[in-house]
Parts: sequence; C-alpha cells; structure tokens
Amino acid sequence: MADNKDNTAETTSKVKEEQLPEGVVLRDHVYDGIQEYDQKLPNWWLFTLYIMIVFFIGYWVAYYQFGWIKSDVERLNDAMAVVKAAQKAELEKVVANLDDDALGKMSQDPAMISAGEKTFQTVCFACHGKDLSATMGGAKLPGEPLNDAIWKYGEGKPMGVFNIVMKGSPDVTKGMVAFEGQLGAKGVVEVVAYILSHHEAKADGTAKPKGK
Repeated sequence: MADNKDNTAETTSKVKEEQLPEGVVLRDHVYDGIQEYDQKLPNWWLFTLYIMIVFFIGYWVAYYQFGWIKSDVERLNDAMAVVKAAQKAELEKVVANLDDDALGKMSQDPAMISAGEKTFQTVCFACHGKDLSATMGGAKLPGEPLNDAIWKYGEGKPMGVFNIVMKGSPDVTKGMVAFEGQLGAKGVVEVVAYILSHHEAKADGTAKPKGK
C-alpha cells in the first residue's frame, strides 16, 4: 500500500515537472502528490524585506533606547496643549475689551446674532428650547427659560450671562455645565449676543424681554 502511494506521488511529480515552464525547479519533498517550488524569491521582495528589517531595528533603537520618537500619547498631549493655548489666547483677546456695553452692542449686530442663533439651535436648544422658553411640545426642558425677566444666575447682566455660559452655573450638578471648551470664547459671545437680542436693558443694566 505504501509503495502505491510513493508511486502515485512520484508519477504526479513527474507530470508536474513536464508541465512546468523552463527554469522552474521543484523541491524533492512530496506530500499528497504536491511539491513545492524551490525558486529564489524576487530581488524586489528580498530588498523590501531587508529594508523593513533595518527600519525596524533603527526605529526600535530610536524609540525605546534614545526616546527620539514620541509616543501617540505624547503627540496627542502636545496637540491638546497647542489647542488649549490657542483657546486661552482667544479668550484673553475676546475678554480684554468685553463688558456689558460691548455685549449690548453685539446683541444688535445682525452678523453676531445670526452666528449665535446657529450655535444655539445646534447646541443649546435641547435644554432651553428653540424659542428660548425651555419647553418643547408643551413639555418642560432641563434648562431655564431665557425669554423672561428672571435670571437664576448672573444677575441678569450681559457679562453675568457670558460668565455662566463660559464657566457653567455655580451648582453644576443642578445647573448648566461650562461651554468654554466646546464653543470657545468667540462662540460663547455669539450665543450670548443671540440671547440678549431678545432682551433690552433696564435702567439698572439688567436684561428684560423686549416690549415688556
């Protein structure tokens, strides 16, 4: 029985050799009538392998031994530091000349109001409603109404509203979170301008709904 298997393998091998292109060599090893090629790998494949081996060794030495290459975490931290620095610079620039009067004027600027409305209807409406009433379909939303004369935080003055949006309410567990990181100083100013565009200043500087 073993002789028959060997003969079958040998016959199969001879048949394959006769059908092979010129220059193609098969290994002597045969298993289940199948032989393997015994050809040299193409130079381009070998050069690619050797280059990658050298690259790996160089990268390993540079990364693990000398620390010349930063890790993904380090690069991410550096990028975040750049973003935070840019945000801080923007905040300082915006806040430098910002006061109640400046915010009041911005609340009359159509461009500022339009930009603030887009942000509000994307980010803020879920808590304060699309019409600033803190309701939706008759249901009460988590936020406070922004279209009345009652201001729970910030004393109802423009800068107070700005600071609440920037830093969040004093009691974050029950109030609003800070939006400084999400909107940036410019975005917060635009949102506040949009909110204040629905109000007018009273004698004491606080905001009340227009026409009321």
